[in-house]
Amino acid sequence: MAIGTISVIKVRDILLVTVPPDPDDDTVTDLQESVLRAMEIHEARGLVLDISTVETIDSFFARTVTETAKMVGLMGGLTVLAGMRASVAVTTTQLGLKLGKTLTALDVDRAMDLLETKLEMRGSS
Repeated sequence: MAIGTISVIKVRDILLVTVPPDPDDDTVTDLQESVLRAMEIHEARGLVLDISTVETIDSFFARTVTETAKMVGLMGGLTVLAGMRASVAVTTTQLGLKLGKTLTALDVDRAMDLLETKLEMRGSS
């Protein structure tokens, strides 16, 4: 499923989205719309948002990603941000953004493992 420049790939019941380098505001808006639409269509239980190609972020990008993760949570899913660079972590902290229940992982493989573990735990509760 692709809208604009964002592709959402479904792997089992998890969505995988790789954010392009240096996304502009329209791309970030497309990302949010694509993720939310895919969550609804596929009844996904989780989202891995791969931001490893992103070197710098602005407040709009950071806020939209944070809001998207919260919206995914409201839809019953869990979000893992994968591949956050040090510069992005610094900026996110400087902007004072709270990730809430959003999980983080060093890379996509670890994010998938983490999300599958959390979803299994959630299912057995």
